[in-house]
Amino acid sequence: MTDGWESDRLDLDGYLARLGVARAAPDRALLDTLHRAHVRTFPFDNVDVVLDQHPGVGLAALDAKFVGRGRGGYCFEHASVFAAALEQLDYDVRRHLGRVGDPAAGTVQGRTHMTVEVRLDGERLLCDPGFGMSLLHPVPLVDGTESDQAGWPYRVVRDAAGGWGLWRLREAGWELAHTTDELAVLPVDVVIGHHYTSTFPTSHFRNSLMVTRHEEGRHVALTASTLTVRRPGEPTEHRELADGELVEWLDALQVGLSPDETERLLARLAELARPA
Repeated sequence: MTDGWESDRLDLDGYLARLGVARAAPDRALLDTLHRAHVRTFPFDNVDVVLDQHPGVGLAALDAKFVGRGRGGYCFEHASVFAAALEQLDYDVRRHLGRVGDPAAGTVQGRTHMTVEVRLDGERLLCDPGFGMSLLHPVPLVDGTESDQAGWPYRVVRDAAGGWGLWRLREAGWELAHTTDELAVLPVDVVIGHHYTSTFPTSHFRNSLMVTRHEEGRHVALTASTLTVRRPGEPTEHRELADGELVEWLDALQVGLSPDETERLLARLAELARPA
């Protein structure tokens, strides 16, 4: 690749093997299959950030982490890996950055979320493999479009600034998950965004554990002290973790940590939990 993204550094055959998906022509059916397989294969987590061992967002490092180890990561990693795979499969890919949350709620975030757009057969499609509650399959970028994601309703809305808001229907109503813009994204923009989220002292990625995974019929979210399980059409289950249960869930969600990483993670979380 000559555009700086280094997509050819991703071992596509190894990636597809991890997903259990066969190489095929770049059509909508394959795109949907890849998206669903990706979010069900690789967990969303910030473990490397918490441990101060993040290898960066270059494709060689991400290939070693995702394909080599079967690990997951957060949005910059997921979107970079997914975009690289799609480009090798000859999809027309664009990368976008955006802001998480709803500005109307009083919190303005930086452009620290990354999504992928695919242009296919005259249609623009939003792919979002690296959000805590990720889409299962792409959503058309058409104002007002609603999408049933295996029982979870989502909606895309064009905002006044020309960006795209992704909304999710929750128990209390529609909630804005994030807004992506149309500005061009260069590799250095991803490096800068990742550097901020992984090193800035007050970044929530540095100060709390987040692990989520899509499983068949449910979505599981884990923090250092809580477990949240969502099932389509059912009340959300939320409870405190019992002593020792965190490690059991890290294993159950197939986060893929070594014994040393697990030990260091527990020590770091204990440190974060101590009063300042």
